[in-house]
Amino acid sequence: MALFITNTPTPTATVPIRRSTTTIVKNPFLLSLPRTRTRRVSRMAAARASGGAGAARSSLIDPDGGALVELVVPAGERAARREEAAAMPRVPLGRADLEWAHVLAEGWASPLGGFMRESEYLQSLHFNSLRMADGSFVNMSVPIVLAIGDAEKEAIGDSPDVALAGPGGDLVAILRRVEIYKHHKEERIARTWGTTAPGLPYVEAAIDPAGDWLIGGDLEVLEPIKYNDGLDHYRLSPRELREEFDRREADAVFAFQLRNPVHNGHALLMNDTRRRLLEMGYKNPILLLHPLGGFTKEDDVPLDVRMEQHSKVLEEGVLDPKTTIVAIFPSPMHYAGPTEVQWHAKARVNAGANFYIVGRDPAGMGHPTEKRDLYDPDHGKKVLSMAPGLEKLNILPFRVAAYDTVEKKMAFFDPSRAKDFLFISGTKMRTYARSGESPPDGFMCPGGWQVLVNYYKSLQAEETGAAVAV
Repeated sequence: MALFITNTPTPTATVPIRRSTTTIVKNPFLLSLPRTRTRRVSRMAAARASGGAGAARSSLIDPDGGALVELVVPAGERAARREEAAAMPRVPLGRADLEWAHVLAEGWASPLGGFMRESEYLQSLHFNSLRMADGSFVNMSVPIVLAIGDAEKEAIGDSPDVALAGPGGDLVAILRRVEIYKHHKEERIARTWGTTAPGLPYVEAAIDPAGDWLIGGDLEVLEPIKYNDGLDHYRLSPRELREEFDRREADAVFAFQLRNPVHNGHALLMNDTRRRLLEMGYKNPILLLHPLGGFTKEDDVPLDVRMEQHSKVLEEGVLDPKTTIVAIFPSPMHYAGPTEVQWHAKARVNAGANFYIVGRDPAGMGHPTEKRDLYDPDHGKKVLSMAPGLEKLNILPFRVAAYDTVEKKMAFFDPSRAKDFLFISGTKMRTYARSGESPPDGFMCPGGWQVLVNYYKSLQAEETGAAVAV
């Protein structure tokens, strides 16, 4: 397995690990800085300049911009803000919009302080990065924007501030000092996905039906966003993760994102990564197993099933609970390949991870109209190794794992005996589970596999019941 190590000295037993202090900026909208149309990323500059209201230690890596931007209104001010919001023009949030508000609120997109205004949007769309006030860059490859229609634009009129209402109509946030600009959908889609072919899941769900205007501004989230789905305890914010890393005295954190159940091949590469970090001189590397929890396409395994499956992986000792943290990353999924994988890596920097595992075709998918991959499978890891603004993150490409039919277990692929290896794709895995056919012994822990079998049995029962009802 090749390691791309960027600007990080190898620790040794004789050199103590330095612990730095990370400034946490709460509610940078309280800074009340003047806004002008020509001032670029002024919110980020303000956040960086502020000393902040609190601090959380970061022994590993500073967040982008030097400050973790948190946008949730303090508890003592929420009633007054809610009363103020009730009198404002309202903008409805769809499911993905709410997830992006959650991402912004907790600082995953630091130093961004709200839905993007036009200058930020254009930088993100065309440069995959944002320029700070001091001339430095932070990576920002996926635009975080909010769309509105003609009716909402007319209702807002000249109002400088708007209230954001959740899918159920409840007030979620205030957007201050708003800027409204044109939503050029074709340009956005082409620049983000590299194609405008029909059938892109996020485009069909969140962009095609969206309005023809974008509205940006400084975000104030009225209270922490919860989903009340029994999984909120897994949704640890960047601040909470940094605190947990320090509690466990981690001297390295390596993050692994996935949107599928964990099989023994995944576990092999995660355990192998920890072994290699120990060989490099780290004393307590901690794994952040960080499944994506926002919008996913319909044929992906649902989040609650994945989380139950992940818990079985830890219960059965496939991964060590003492050196593993399982948490949900709240971002929606674009399936935008090398463009999106930069966002996934950047967000983990803000959570305190200083190593990021990347494999074949990260954030990719099959072409929506042709029988081929939409992206080159190797481009994601290549882009990450040279992406502007990610220089401080250590990128760990891994070798491909497959089922070794001789050894009867998941192992790293050996080209010299390629015929001995069986590749079990996510599609093949789901086919096994749907049909009740067991995968080869050693592919996945028994408890985790049973979770998937039970899920697909429940789907079949629902389909049968629906057919009978018709």
